[in-house]
Amino acid sequence: MAVVEQVALRSGVRPAAAPAAFWTVTRLRVAAIVVIFALWEIAGSSGFFYSGVLPSSLLIFKAFVGLLLSASFWFHAGVTGFEVAAAFVIGISTGALTGLILGANRYTGAVFEPFLHYLAPTPKIVFLPILLILFGVGVGSKISLGAISCFFPMALSVAAGVRQVNPVYLRVGRTFNLTRLQTVRMIYLPALIPPIASGLRIGLGISIVGCLMSEIKLSRAGLGFSAMEYYRIFDIPSMLAVLVFIFVCAAAGNVVIDRYVRLPGPQTARA
Repeated sequence: MAVVEQVALRSGVRPAAAPAAFWTVTRLRVAAIVVIFALWEIAGSSGFFYSGVLPSSLLIFKAFVGLLLSASFWFHAGVTGFEVAAAFVIGISTGALTGLILGANRYTGAVFEPFLHYLAPTPKIVFLPILLILFGVGVGSKISLGAISCFFPMALSVAAGVRQVNPVYLRVGRTFNLTRLQTVRMIYLPALIPPIASGLRIGLGISIVGCLMSEIKLSRAGLGFSAMEYYRIFDIPSMLAVLVFIFVCAAAGNVVIDRYVRLPGPQTARA
């Protein structure tokens, strides 16, 4: 408790004010959710939209429960989950390694990093025809598009984080004759937790988008394909239920990242 009080006093927040602020934010979030649901119901019953385009929340909830009880839905969810997980691991690992190389080597970064900045804003769906030629219409092209999507934010975030490492730590490491691997493990990685966390959050969302987009364009399985099938038969509640499931999974992934990627870097260690 003493440590919490010291941190609160340093940040200018009294310990008693922290729980009050938490419950205030919680109430505002609940109120925002209630307002969104109310606006949805009002818009759906207003008559300004075609019948069935904005179904009631009750219909969406029933469709959501029906999906959870459907074996075919879990098959599609498993396909998308495997594609997203593989794309996320490949894109994040290669992006982190690339960012570390570009940030640690000034000349390499000056030569190659501008290309990453130019390619990062490009819609990654333009790479899909090339990936289809290379990997076919199976899961390989979906995983590749998702990996490419999350590669760029991780690489750029890590490269920027490496350049912000205090040079004093590097000089101390050279004084103790640390090897390159030891320098990465003992100096760079602790300092790169914030940019890595940012890259993980952005990369997770973009990898999900990349895999879903490739499923929508050309696939016979996956949540993207499933949502489009419900759209083709105009089963809007089921389509929205699939989108809600995707949103919940993405939000859960961000919560896990925010919960477990909190290792202290040099600045937090000094605090």
